[in-house]
Amino acid sequence: MPDRGGGPTGPRIRVGRPSRRVRTLLMTLGVLAVLGMAFTMFAGFWTDWLWYRSVHYSSVFTTTLWTKIGLFSVFGLLMALAVGFNIWLAHRLRPPLSAMSMEQQNLDRYRMGIAPYKKWLLFGITSLIGLIAGASASGQWRTWLMWVNGVPFNEKDPQFHLDVSFYAFDLPWYRFLLGFGFAAAILSAIAAALTHYLYGGLRITSPGARATSAATGHLSVLIGSFVALKAVAYWLDRYSLAVKSSDFKATDNWTGLRYVDANAYLPAKTILFCIAVICALLFFATLWRRTWQLPLIGFGLMVLSAILIGGLYPAIVQQFQVQPNEQAKEAPYVEKNLEATRKAYGIDDTKVTDYSGVSQTEDATKLRDDVDSTASIRIMDPNVVSPTYQQLQQIRNYYAFPTNLDVDRYSENGQDQDTVIGLRELNLNGIPKNNWINDHFRYTHGYGVVAAKGTEVDSEGRPVFTESNLPSEGDLGTYEQRIYYGERTNTYSIVGGPQKEIDYSDDSGEKTYSYEGDSGVNLDNPVNRAAYALTFSEPQILYSGAIGEGSRILYNRTPKERVEAVAPWLTIDGDAYPAVVNGKIQWIVDAYTTTNGYPYSSRTTLGSSTADSLTATNNQRAVVAQQNQVNYIRNSVKATVDAYTGEVKLYQWDTQDPVLKTWMKAFPDTVEPRSAISKELMAHLRYPQDLFKVQRELLTRYHVEDADTFLSGSEVWQVPDDPTNNSGDAVPPYYQSLKMPDQEAQAFSLTTTLTPNGRDNLSAFMAVDAEAGTSDYGKIRILKLPTSTTVDGPKQVQSQFNSEQDIAESIRLLRGGDSEVEYGNLLTVPLDGGLLYVEPVYVRGGGLKYPLLRKVLVTYNGNTAFEDTLDEALDKVFGAEAATTEPPPDDADTPPPPSSSTNPTVQEALNDAQEAFDAGQEALTKGDWEAYGRAQDDLQEALRRAEEAQAQADSNSGGNSGASPSPSGSPSGSPSPSGSPDSS
Repeated sequence: MPDRGGGPTGPRIRVGRPSRRVRTLLMTLGVLAVLGMAFTMFAGFWTDWLWYRSVHYSSVFTTTLWTKIGLFSVFGLLMALAVGFNIWLAHRLRPPLSAMSMEQQNLDRYRMGIAPYKKWLLFGITSLIGLIAGASASGQWRTWLMWVNGVPFNEKDPQFHLDVSFYAFDLPWYRFLLGFGFAAAILSAIAAALTHYLYGGLRITSPGARATSAATGHLSVLIGSFVALKAVAYWLDRYSLAVKSSDFKATDNWTGLRYVDANAYLPAKTILFCIAVICALLFFATLWRRTWQLPLIGFGLMVLSAILIGGLYPAIVQQFQVQPNEQAKEAPYVEKNLEATRKAYGIDDTKVTDYSGVSQTEDATKLRDDVDSTASIRIMDPNVVSPTYQQLQQIRNYYAFPTNLDVDRYSENGQDQDTVIGLRELNLNGIPKNNWINDHFRYTHGYGVVAAKGTEVDSEGRPVFTESNLPSEGDLGTYEQRIYYGERTNTYSIVGGPQKEIDYSDDSGEKTYSYEGDSGVNLDNPVNRAAYALTFSEPQILYSGAIGEGSRILYNRTPKERVEAVAPWLTIDGDAYPAVVNGKIQWIVDAYTTTNGYPYSSRTTLGSSTADSLTATNNQRAVVAQQNQVNYIRNSVKATVDAYTGEVKLYQWDTQDPVLKTWMKAFPDTVEPRSAISKELMAHLRYPQDLFKVQRELLTRYHVEDADTFLSGSEVWQVPDDPTNNSGDAVPPYYQSLKMPDQEAQAFSLTTTLTPNGRDNLSAFMAVDAEAGTSDYGKIRILKLPTSTTVDGPKQVQSQFNSEQDIAESIRLLRGGDSEVEYGNLLTVPLDGGLLYVEPVYVRGGGLKYPLLRKVLVTYNGNTAFEDTLDEALDKVFGAEAATTEPPPDDADTPPPPSSSTNPTVQEALNDAQEAFDAGQEALTKGDWEAYGRAQDDLQEALRRAEEAQAQADSNSGGNSGASPSPSGSPSGSPSPSGSPDSS
């Protein structure tokens, strides 16, 4: 055999330590790996700190961080000490080794194996348990801050007469402490039992287990601690009954005590508390009486009592006392629930008025005139016309409008005008070529506001824009038009450095721009660049030459994201809307404070209550995508986000809300007082949709004030399905300016209809005054229809529209070719005891990709009209014209012959205009919208030529030469085409 160590037969193979170079390399790689992992963890923390500092809310970051660190440290350490101490104590109480059984001989090898590592093992186990417990406790930072900063509600619950703050702020923290105590007791008992077993203090023998006196005492104390905590749990359960949810036939998510709770569960919990205290004392007594007999008897008694007293007895009371006379037994508790629920959701001042549903006036002319004073009927549906805005005002493919536009108010000649508004936001899907530079450096912002009157359209059914074009111009005056923060800006942009941005394009070419705001985080620092390269998984941020001096990174750019980040204790409304305020575009965001600890107030699920046909169609989340349950809600904060700088401001709106006051104590100087809201901003604040949806859902049951009616269920309403589509989702509420019967003037309102449960006729019309700054803001009015007669609801009205033979034929003609018909919002307006329904009808022509308003459906007191304009439809329904409407000329239906002119060029152009007009009328009768559009273009061109020729002739002759075109820009007596200088 050859010598493997080397010799004459072969070389010697040496097996030794790696060379110094290899060891150095491995050590270097190890250090780099550790540093890389450390920097990766540091990057997330650092970028968060930089972002909060950039928006001037660093106190939110530090308060939240230190609270989490404090809870993690304290409760992690407590749990580690509790478990570690009991392991150490069990080891110290181990019996001396003696003649060992076979079981102990088998365990001896484990004892010997861990003996050299006992301290490290103890440290590792306690550290792991402490880390888990600390991480769990840090998630309770909101509970801690609410408990330590809680302010009183100055309202007491009707059962225990404690301030509501006890249930909202204190009880959740006590429950957390109790849960932590249970976990500590259980883990300590398990750890101690295993240690006693390993070292012989606890032995498994036939027929049972045997323990030394020391182990018996130790484990008894731990079990006694668990039972003592159970006694505390029973005592807290008494108060938890006031905020306990249960199924009740009167309502889902019933909250508060019922008869069986007050007369069975409440005394049962008190009895169980006493039994648990006695049982715990019996366990503690084993320190002197080293026997398990009495503690086990007491524990068995406690378990049996929990079954009989806590379970069987309440069931007997429910079956034999409550159910035979439920109405009488439950009525006092239902009254408490009614009062608390109405107060917790802000619906306690709702004014319910009986309303006949039938017109009281026979004077048709007066009714027709009353329409204009009762409501400014909005025929521009913001949820339909976004494609029209897109087609007419997109200008460039890299701009886009939101799917749902917004309704706001702007002053026109001293009068508020309902306005449909949208921002021309950045659309990265429409840029010519997607790459990293284009997506994040070149195309960085949208540009300009587009707004149109909500109550008017032009002759072609297009919006009457009050602010349009690029750059935008119109009634809104001068303002910063660049939009760096918006609902569609979901990616980061790097601005302000050497790489120029595309500002906008016009006929003279592209305009470039460099961001001048101080928003975002500076990337001059290489550490910042490295941190963001890791955060966004984009290494080019670290070395790209497009980043240089002055470069700033903008992210978290949607209004909802920014407000949620700076105020994580708020629940955000699903619909942020833009407004031009003091020369700036401001996103206005409504935010809510909530709790699920308001005693006796029934819970509601926010996600379900705020869903409707719009949120379902557009996959949006209204109040929060979360399906969290609450039983108290206030619109306590109005927030703004500057579309250019991203600046976030929080304003205290509800000055009486104790939940907001609590959070303002926890995060001082983050919420500005209500007095800081400027007059210009106040003019654009409105009542939020999500709060209104929650309130209308509650009012379907809680509009009644007596327990008997509530329990009978005879007055239960429901939110009807949207009649304009077949989605089966709830009809959304609509903003409109109207005058309720008890009001003297129109008010900007949020409205909805309600129907009986399971039926389609109308039960009620609900409206809330949505105009901030007025004395009636937030006042809910309900017009309750009689139950003895039926009044058509929205679905029945829509069915009536569709079943009218003339209307159905007109709809069929509108759908001619490949045109599509879209129904707009079905608006309801209370008018002289009756209900006026108005629905705009839009058509997408074969060659057009956007809807135009072509018809208006109107019905009142069973009379229905389907006409080209709202005025015409109203005139037909009432059989009268408004006093302010000028009667058309007798020959309006038949266009007169074209004007004559001695100038042959002018006359030729006028003849061409007449031919185009005739062609347009013929196309209109056939429903050929594409041909009609071409004819209107020809008409506009002919009129332009006529006007230029006439002007030239006048200039040459020094005066008028022959007949000139009519001032309207169209053949005399004919309607002005859309697109002409006057109609644009």
